This record gives sequence, C-alpha cells and structure tokens, in this order.
Amino acid sequence: MARKFDAVILGAGAAGMMCAIRAGSRGKKVLLLDHAKAPGEKIRISGGGRCNFTNIDAGPNNYLSRNTHFAKSALARYTPRQFLDLVERHRIPWHEKTLGQLFCDNSAKDIIHMLLAEMQAADVVMELQQEVAAVESMSAGFRIRLKAGGEVEAGALVIATGGKSIPKMGATGLAYRVADQFGLNVVETRPGLVPLTLDPPTLERLSPLSGISVPAEVRHGKTSFREAVLFTHRGLSGPAILQISSYWREGSAIELKIGPDIDFLALLKAARKHNGKQAPQTVLGEVLPKRLAQFLTESSTVGGQLADLSDKALDALRQTVQAWSLTPAGSEGYRTAEVTIGGVDTSELDSRTMAARRVPGLYFIGECVDVTGWLGGYNFQWAWASGHVCGDAV
Repeated sequence: MARKFDAVILGAGAAGMMCAIRAGSRGKKVLLLDHAKAPGEKIRISGGGRCNFTNIDAGPNNYLSRNTHFAKSALARYTPRQFLDLVERHRIPWHEKTLGQLFCDNSAKDIIHMLLAEMQAADVVMELQQEVAAVESMSAGFRIRLKAGGEVEAGALVIATGGKSIPKMGATGLAYRVADQFGLNVVETRPGLVPLTLDPPTLERLSPLSGISVPAEVRHGKTSFREAVLFTHRGLSGPAILQISSYWREGSAIELKIGPDIDFLALLKAARKHNGKQAPQTVLGEVLPKRLAQFLTESSTVGGQLADLSDKALDALRQTVQAWSLTPAGSEGYRTAEVTIGGVDTSELDSRTMAARRVPGLYFIGECVDVTGWLGGYNFQWAWASGHVCGDAV
C-alpha cells in the first residue's frame, strides 16, 4: 500500500528544503526525499564553508537563461531581504563581503540547521538515502517507486535534484530524465562558474605565473567582469574567470585587462620623466606582482630603458598588459563547476509557480531549470525564490 502525501519533493538541497518549508507551513502533507546521507551538502561546502547564502542586489540581470525574463516573477516575490529576515530570526550572525555577497560569520551548517528547524516546525517528513527507482503518472498525481522498496503517491511532484555539477557531492541527471520522460524540452547543459584550461604550449609559456592572483577585467563579447584572476598549473581561475566561463564557448577568445583601474600609460610616462634610466619591468613591478611584470615586459618585446622608449612603445606595453587575448582550450568540467548551465526549458514552465504547463502537478525548481546565476550568492537566491513560489503553489 503506497503512502500518500499532498506533495513529494525530490532533492533535499536549498530549493527542495525551501519548497518543503513553504508547502508544509501552508498545512500541506509533504515528503522530502534525497539519496544522500545528509541534507544540504552543497550548502555545507559553499563559500569556503561559510555559505554565501544570498546577494543583496540579486535581480533578473544577474542570471543566464534562454528567457531572461523568466526569473523576474520568483525573484520579485521572494527577495534577498526576505531570506535575510529568516536568517536574522534564527540569530545567525552574518556579514557582507564585496559586491553584495552575504556570508555566515561562523559556518554554512548554520543555514542547514535553520532550514531543518523550519521544516520540523512545518511538519515536513524527510527521508534520506532513498533512491528513486521510477516515477509514474496517475490519474490524480504521481507514484514514486523507491529502490529500497515501497511506494509513495502525491498529487504534486517537485523535482529539485539540481544539475550535473560536482558529481562527487552526488549530482545526477535525474531532473533531466524526468523532464524527458514527460516530454519536456531540456536546454543543452554545460558546466558553469568553472576554471578554464589552456592548451599545453600556452600553459608552458604561462607556467612562471602559476599561483599569481591579480585584479583584472575579463571580457567575452559584450560581457565583462572585474574581479581577481588566478593563474594555475591547469590554466585560469579566480572569480572573474569563473564568472566569464558561464558566457564563454569553446573556440572563442577572452580578453584580460590586468589592473583595470591603473592608467599604465600615464604611469610609464611619469616614470620616464622622473627616472628615465629605469627599465619598464621595474615600473610595472611596483604595481603588479614582479613575476607578472617580468612576463608581460618580455612578452611585449619592449626592452631597454624608459628614456629610450617612445610614447608608441610605451602604449604597446600598455596594450600587452591591458588588452591580452587568450583562447582557452576548455574548462575543468562538471568536476569543479559550481553550477550547471541550461536545464529544463523555461518555456515549459509557469514562471509564477514553476509548474510544468503540459503536465499537471509536476514542478521543477532550482538549478535543474534553465536559470543560472552569477557567482556571489545569486544561485542560492534563485533556489530560495523558486522553491518558495513553488511551495506556495503545490
């Protein structure tokens, strides 16, 4: 005999738990299932263990999707301030870092404990280490068969199982398989917020820079981000690279503008005027890591003393520093990607409820949907918002 619920939610991550809390608080009988041993594993490891739980400035412009308007409704109806109110009600100490990013002072586990407490208050039933064997539609909802044996039935089924990123944390493609089973389109998926790799010759050439982090503006097409770039033994990482990776496609170049707030031409001209015997590398080394200054100077082929260099030569050196084009070979893939780009096509879903338009009672929320945020708390805010509006609807 199948156990019966108003709603069954697959996935005890950020979106799934938020959906369960909201639905349970409305008096719905909710079952939350996950194959993992513990809930909120991605929450636990996020933000260096302190969870960048939202971004106070989160809005539709901070997200990638085939339909850039889709996220507007959910983000407007459950805002960063509302989640912050929840955090403060649970007396979790927090702080704001750069660019509106909010972090726990102590541990990401504070957010998980908060969500568990809210679920308990809402009488949500959570069962872990439960793998789904099959999902079947019924005349009045869905039947979920469990690999461990037994069945559950519900009028509403919410898929909150995430994407393919960080498979060692248990990521699977279950959401996409369910979407395919019910004839829903899935936008091609690929790794996002991921370090980029370089081909062997380029990697060898840049090997002296491994370990160096520097402020930069990284551009791809019309999109650019200003944050740190880290040179690694595999290629490029750091916040600016992770951000641009979501827009970059294989075969295309990215442009690095090192020290975007520095007027290098004015700096070099002033140095030439006051001490023309200096080498350009020495001047660059005053504002950049010395290994990077040496590499850039040697790459530009501008040598000798500043006194011997024309304005045109100095500008050529500036361009080497601030108009540096690189073509990545690829990315590190889902293994290190923080998110999955693409997913269940938003044209298949109602933006107000996250319901599948053509399959009554079926919902998709969080990362498995074709809505991907920037680095910096935006993806958690999408999880909270999409989970909340779905919980209002089931």
